[in-house]
Amino acid sequence: MNGQPAADVVDLIRDVPIYRTSIERGHFPILEKPEIARGFPDNWMTPALAAALEKGEAEFVLSTGTNHARMQIIRPPYFLLNSYYRLWSEHPDIRATWEEGCQRVSLTTVLATEHVARVNAKKRGTDPSPAPAPEERRLDARTVYLNLRLDPALWEREDVERMLGEIQAAREAHPKGWYHLDCSGYHLAHLVRKVGEWGLWDAFPAPASIIHAYEYTPVNVRRYLAQHFACPVVDLFGSTELGYLYYSDARGRYWPYLDKMSVELVPVAPGSEIYSLIVTSVRNPHMPLIRYRSGDCARTLDGTPDPARISRFCGREKELLDTPRGPVAQSDLDDRIADVSHRVFLHRLHVADGDRARLLVTTFDGAPLDAADTAALAESAGELTGRHCRVEHVPHLPIGKSGKYAWLVKDL
Repeated sequence: MNGQPAADVVDLIRDVPIYRTSIERGHFPILEKPEIARGFPDNWMTPALAAALEKGEAEFVLSTGTNHARMQIIRPPYFLLNSYYRLWSEHPDIRATWEEGCQRVSLTTVLATEHVARVNAKKRGTDPSPAPAPEERRLDARTVYLNLRLDPALWEREDVERMLGEIQAAREAHPKGWYHLDCSGYHLAHLVRKVGEWGLWDAFPAPASIIHAYEYTPVNVRRYLAQHFACPVVDLFGSTELGYLYYSDARGRYWPYLDKMSVELVPVAPGSEIYSLIVTSVRNPHMPLIRYRSGDCARTLDGTPDPARISRFCGREKELLDTPRGPVAQSDLDDRIADVSHRVFLHRLHVADGDRARLLVTTFDGAPLDAADTAALAESAGELTGRHCRVEHVPHLPIGKSGKYAWLVKDL
């Protein structure tokens, strides 16, 4: 399905209004998010989709909108969850935990927890509770969501003890004491820090497997998690509208999972080895996406636009930083930081008009970097960005309204 869609794909989308002109012309331009929203949902409506909506076999949902305007989409119920479960059940390093039927505890944004609580309240015909109990935060028989606060840095001891108790309950539900931990890498790192600070490791049972799947996870955060957990730690890459497309193995290598999909890589700028993902997918039968720009960027093992050789997903296209040497992605600065010091936890780069920038950092242990590391990081970040960069240690970097972190702030 690379490039222009194959004939069988064209047959599947023949009745979808948004693609009629492309079919007539024999050319499918890259599909951008604003085009998806223009005329929605009529630009997607077919007799089959109308029938599916009537029967409850399709539903309207919103994308997360973490790095772009929230986009309304149509998909089968539990589309993303089923994609997750299938990958978990087939992953060579962790499928045993799926087959064993262990519970999944999810530690991610409070928005995800609130969504589950709202859905359950709607089923009961009640209003959502401001502090939902575990059963109100249960997605299905297998999955419960833990987080009840926006900013994990502000978790108090009672928050952490409650979450550890719910993890313990999931562990005790399995005859072997196994559970699967699903998380944002940042959120789990915050939990590890709090557990260590308050001496609560005896109350934190070891997971049998970990997936982090919600956003870019920095090199230092991955390393930090690997130091504290002996089980496989796997990354999934995907989105609300597409499902999951790639997975990492326990050693960090990415592998394609392109069921009913294909991927093209297009340079974000002439000569750049940062590529924009262009995805053709008919996995969602109600809203097939043809040559859709997901907004995500990737790099490959050899710098070529070969989707089979993707080595990492390096951030969002809208968050690229223009520099005299070309675009810089989130992972580029992340690598520079990790090369200088493994102690850096969160970071945020502030740039303005002119040639100056401020790099704010927190550390896992809360102590500032020493003078040598601070100078080395300022030099490396300055070389990368083409700006005079000042590094500042701060005790706290607040999380965004979406429950995720921004690495770049343009103070223009």
